[in-house]
Amino acid sequence: MHALFYSRKSGFGQPFESVVAGGLAEFCGRLNKRINQIWAIVCRGQILGSVAIDGEDLGSDIAHLRWFIVDDSLRGRGAGSRLLDAALDFVDSNGFRETHLWTFSGLDAARYLYESRGFVLMEERSGTQWGSQVLEQRFVRMRQ
Repeated sequence: MHALFYSRKSGFGQPFESVVAGGLAEFCGRLNKRINQIWAIVCRGQILGSVAIDGEDLGSDIAHLRWFIVDDSLRGRGAGSRLLDAALDFVDSNGFRETHLWTFSGLDAARYLYESRGFVLMEERSGTQWGSQVLEQRFVRMRQ
């Protein structure tokens, strides 16, 4: 899902797909720990949206919001809001001090959702890890 969307949206190719797939595969091996969770919207056996909270990879008391995506067929219908709210409810109920996420400039709908839930842009830098140059952005939400 990520590979198809970001190929169309940003021209990302195999390097992006490999980074996402590798990170998600590694994370799935840690889902047995209560501080790691993933939520998905599934319809007729097809995943139409997802978000994860990785409670380990950024250190103690910092939640990492990852792999947030919603299928085009659900955009503008509240699906992204519901996924994000489920993840942030988990963060808050587990007492994480901060929540971080990395994204890149140009994903305006997602940025609106992040900022409407208390995330603040903390860092921007040019990066090429996804196979083409983008303005990477780190958002942080402090404990609510």
